[in-house]
Amino acid sequence: MTANAPAPNPTMQLLQYRSQFAIHQAIAAIAKFGVADLIERGLHSTADLARELSLNEDALYRTLRALAGQGIFEETSPRSFRNTPLSAPLRSDVPGSVRSLFVFSGCEFVAGPFQEIAYSIQTGVASRHMLSGMDSFAYLAQNPELANIFDDAMTGFSNLVGPGVAAACDFSVWESLTDVAGGNGILLAHILKAHKNLRGVLADVPHVLERARERGFLSGEIAARTNMQTCNFFEEIPSGTRAYLMKSIIHDWDDDQALQILRNCRRAIPANGALFIVEMGLSEPNQPSMGKIIDLYMLVLTGGKERTTDEYSALLDRSGFRLNRVVPTPSPFVIFEALPV
Repeated sequence: MTANAPAPNPTMQLLQYRSQFAIHQAIAAIAKFGVADLIERGLHSTADLARELSLNEDALYRTLRALAGQGIFEETSPRSFRNTPLSAPLRSDVPGSVRSLFVFSGCEFVAGPFQEIAYSIQTGVASRHMLSGMDSFAYLAQNPELANIFDDAMTGFSNLVGPGVAAACDFSVWESLTDVAGGNGILLAHILKAHKNLRGVLADVPHVLERARERGFLSGEIAARTNMQTCNFFEEIPSGTRAYLMKSIIHDWDDDQALQILRNCRRAIPANGALFIVEMGLSEPNQPSMGKIIDLYMLVLTGGKERTTDEYSALLDRSGFRLNRVVPTPSPFVIFEALPV
């Protein structure tokens, strides 16, 4: 800001946040319909796009026009659009695609609870639980279509951050690694590809392991170094490796449930082993961070929370570990490395 520039108007600054809801929902809808993919394939006019997707042409045009005003798509001639660097990640066929993440954040599973965030602020209880009468994972189990949307989003997110996590630590020094509740196995696949002498175990509930087999991320040259084991982390975590990893697991749960998971980890991990917790980092007070925003997702969806380093250290102390170090990654995630005591 130059010396003579007027100070920003706080009211107008605040009102800009009001528009972000509409922009987010528009992106989510465009992602759901796969518009960026079709544009890349050569359908540029809203008439052609609407015909292909069975949409209202004028409504589609108004939505793309609004997004183009944000640099997401570009209107190259009247009612005709092309992709931009900001819309390209909405394609499903590119590295770093975020299409599945926007489809997820715009679906009923997420949008409904955020409409009731006041309830969560008032009670401390996840509004997702209030709306459905059950916890989020039970609700997903009863709604396979939503579960698939969730699964695609988590796979996409792990694919984005996986290379950075794999490069941040020398996991190979531990010889063997179990990814607890590792889903489709894509993060474990990134780690095994980066550390050629490492043996890996994907541990999760049976139907998730079956889906991992179908996805095939743990195939090819890493298949011979990989096993799958059934695991319910609230009951027991399989022993057999020196290192254990959990990404975006502890943040789903309150402190009592987190302690239960961590104590089960401690029973599985040998004295010469290690635990790696991959979670969002939190910035200093008054500074923005993705972790603070994801914390609101936890507030309304699961009843869990993002935690500070001190909070993780306290949980680890109570479950038989000590926090050894915090390793940054190129993404908003950090790795909390804990050793048994």
